[in-house]
Amino acid sequence: MEQLKTIGRELAMGSQGGFGQSKEFLDLVKSIGETRSKAEEDRIVLHEIETLKRRIADPDIPKRKMKEYIIRLVYIEMLGHDASFGYIHAVKMTHDDSLLLKRTGYLAVTLFLNEDHDLIILIVNTIQKDLRSDNYLVVCAALNAVCRLINEETIPAVLPQVVELLGHSKEAVRKKAIMALHRFYQKSPSSVSHLVSNFRKRLCDNDPGVMGATLCPLFDLITIDVNSYKDLVVSFVTILKQVAERRLPKGYDYHQMPAPFIQIRLLKILALLGGGDKQASEKMYTVVSDIFRKCDSSNIGNAVLYECICCVSSIYPNPKLLEAAAEVISKFLKSDSHNLKYMGIDALGRLIKISPDIAEQHQLAVIDCLEDPDDTLKRKTFELLYKMTKSSNVDVIVDRMIDYMISINDSHYKTYIASRCVELAEQFAPSNHWFIQTMNKVFEHAGDLVNVKVAHNLMRLIAEGFGEDDDAADSQLRSSAVESYLRIIGEPKLPSLFLQVICWVLGEYGTADGKYSASYITGKLCDVAEAYSDDETVKAYAVTAFMKIYASEIAAGRKVDMLHECQSLVEELSASHSTDLQQRAYELQAVISLDAHAVENILPSDASCEDIEVDKSLSLLDNYVQQSLENGAQPYISESEQSGLSSISNFRSQDQHEASMHGLRFEAYELPKPPMPPRIHAASLEPSTELVPVSEPSYSRDTHQVATAPSISDSGSSELKLRLDGVQKKWGRPVYSSSPSTSNSTTHNTVNDVTQVDGAVNVNSKTRSTRDSRKPQVEISPEKQKLAASLFGGSSQIDKRATSANHKIAKAGVHAAEKAQAPKAAVVSVEKTNHQPSPDLLDLGEPTVASTTPSVDPFKQLEGLLDPTQISATSNHGAVGATESPDIIALYGNASASGQSSSPEISLTTNRDDVNFTVGLLDATVSTAHAGTTLPTQFPKGLNPRDSLEKDALVRHMGVTPSSQNPNLFRDLLS
Repeated sequence: MEQLKTIGRELAMGSQGGFGQSKEFLDLVKSIGETRSKAEEDRIVLHEIETLKRRIADPDIPKRKMKEYIIRLVYIEMLGHDASFGYIHAVKMTHDDSLLLKRTGYLAVTLFLNEDHDLIILIVNTIQKDLRSDNYLVVCAALNAVCRLINEETIPAVLPQVVELLGHSKEAVRKKAIMALHRFYQKSPSSVSHLVSNFRKRLCDNDPGVMGATLCPLFDLITIDVNSYKDLVVSFVTILKQVAERRLPKGYDYHQMPAPFIQIRLLKILALLGGGDKQASEKMYTVVSDIFRKCDSSNIGNAVLYECICCVSSIYPNPKLLEAAAEVISKFLKSDSHNLKYMGIDALGRLIKISPDIAEQHQLAVIDCLEDPDDTLKRKTFELLYKMTKSSNVDVIVDRMIDYMISINDSHYKTYIASRCVELAEQFAPSNHWFIQTMNKVFEHAGDLVNVKVAHNLMRLIAEGFGEDDDAADSQLRSSAVESYLRIIGEPKLPSLFLQVICWVLGEYGTADGKYSASYITGKLCDVAEAYSDDETVKAYAVTAFMKIYASEIAAGRKVDMLHECQSLVEELSASHSTDLQQRAYELQAVISLDAHAVENILPSDASCEDIEVDKSLSLLDNYVQQSLENGAQPYISESEQSGLSSISNFRSQDQHEASMHGLRFEAYELPKPPMPPRIHAASLEPSTELVPVSEPSYSRDTHQVATAPSISDSGSSELKLRLDGVQKKWGRPVYSSSPSTSNSTTHNTVNDVTQVDGAVNVNSKTRSTRDSRKPQVEISPEKQKLAASLFGGSSQIDKRATSANHKIAKAGVHAAEKAQAPKAAVVSVEKTNHQPSPDLLDLGEPTVASTTPSVDPFKQLEGLLDPTQISATSNHGAVGATESPDIIALYGNASASGQSSSPEISLTTNRDDVNFTVGLLDATVSTAHAGTTLPTQFPKGLNPRDSLEKDALVRHMGVTPSSQNPNLFRDLLS
């Protein structure tokens, strides 16, 4: 509120300067500032609203007075009151020719209206006119309004003019045009998707402000699609280097730091582009290292250093950069400022993912932050400990989290801490007994804030046990759970979810070991049901537990003696308004009256873990269905048949709609239909006998298989069929292609990543050992030493968090280690197989080499009539790295009429005329050779005159003329 009052005073002072004194406005701001209560302030504002309503309605009001009244309306809106009666006057002011009045109108309109307001339509024409103004200040004011008021529907009205302004002579206009396009992209990406290249062009703008504004839309684009902007890594690195070397004007410095906000934005972009890419990251190492060295210890310098640490933690790791980042983190943690400590804890959490040993250098600083009274810093430290948790320190970290959860009252953060404790306990629990005790603490103190799935997981763990064939250990686990729950059940105000778990465990295993009698357990359950009489779910669990205990007693042949209070509870529930409780009570009474054999079949002992077989076909109803059909019932209509009937009903409704078109229509007009494509003249569809070969298109296709159409010769008609080669398929099932090369390269990077990280850890450990030996020893309290040993002791490598549904902690580590070795071996094998290049059987060589006249007969080369050394000497004249000659004889002997390439991107059709077939096959082979794919070398043989003619046409198209010296070449023709 004080800030609003300060802004009002500034508005009042601005209104006085140069355009007449307005003591009335100054008195208004002064009186509002001196109010002592909200009611007094509202009284003054409401009086001002009535005054403005009366004065604005005057048609002869001077423009300078209207300008002041608009500013007073803005002040009223800022104080939270409605000034909608003056919106139209602000819109009118945007039409004024005076620059000051126009800018005041645009300012008020952007504050008053939103993009969906009804008055927006009145401003669009004014914005279009102002965008074409010769005064660049008017253009800037219009662009400001464009960013705030133009919605998705009105973007096409101003988009062409905004694009033209990208080439304006004034840098301020170009900058605001970039911002407007960025706003359009945020509101409707499809409307400016064809203009994304303009952001690349403006990145090279001469003005640093325009370049800095371009970084924001590029950051959003790179976040969505990183690979499309990998080519800009060098440009971004060059710009960042120029900024760090202070080549920008002094006006961009902030606290003697060269353009820090541009540096931060560039570091964010480089962090995205360098993630998992070693080649791109290597180009960034030098400039990031220079920034580490040049940044000072001011606030803005620390902000740039923090962003450098984030960038180092995202790109491919480098040992020197990791060491520099560790030094900066140490400086942050040793600072007295809580803000710097918070940054240090956050940065440390980012780096431990790459180098876990870094946390051990700052273990005492982390403990100090954990004990700091600043609650925000303490929460950030818990997030760091969560990332550092492993099986050796999980008990200490979880205990600390539970103690902190007990001490806070914020239900939102208590839920967060409880979920973290449960997650860590499920992943790193050293034993099932510890897991149960930890879950009891979480349930007891977090209450109903715990997720329901946690309760189900706990019940499943107790039922399944250790998962090994050790019945004694499972029995001991269940007995300890029963004992702990019997101790807890007497405490007041237990959470409902925890009581459900207690009732379930006592009903299943309360009398299993014979330590407690059935009457004792049922008495405890009865006390729970009476203590929480308002909770129907807890009472339902208690009644079901009664049923299980009495069923086990009946099955064991013992007499059931129901306590008096239990009988009263069952009778009360039999008359309950809840049908669920009534049913459970009647089922309990029915089970008690059965014999032992029936009870064993209804409620078998320890059957909670058995799988339930579900008959999806409902075969038990077959006899009933057949009998109903015989009695004349209608058969069941499947979903597919129902859709067919719905389409028929749609046709009928369409006919009825057409019939109703002749009458009067009272509904609203329909939306205009899209324009129809122009019709082709009938003369252009006449059959033509001239065949023109069509080459394959060079652009990439969306569909990988071309639908084969019957050729002219096969169909026997003279109609000209449509050529669908290269046409994008718009309807039908989409076909997706896999890219094994991409996955292989990704796998290779992953292997390199692991190797590099290990190297970085070794280098940092050596550096630390020499540095720590020179530091003087500081006295540390034994309590902190013990806590540090429990948190950071043990193995320095982070354990893998293998999720296990049944919490078999002992076996999960072994299985995770075995699974971690298998993918590495698979990656190595994939790389070895990819290093061997595939033979190119149909490589036709370079076009320039093919155009020269060969000095040796090609058929003699193919049949091996000449010496191999002479062939290689004559075929490779002047060409370096020439490809091998194509084996056309193997093609003749093995190719079939319907042979298709093994690549999913090429499909050859054989039902066209001979010339088109040969051209298509030739183009396909050329594209396959350039793409690095291979065709199969073996096809089923067969004597077919048509196949031989097609092969003959292929060879002739290659420029090879058959001669009598090669009688075996056309053996298929002479068959």
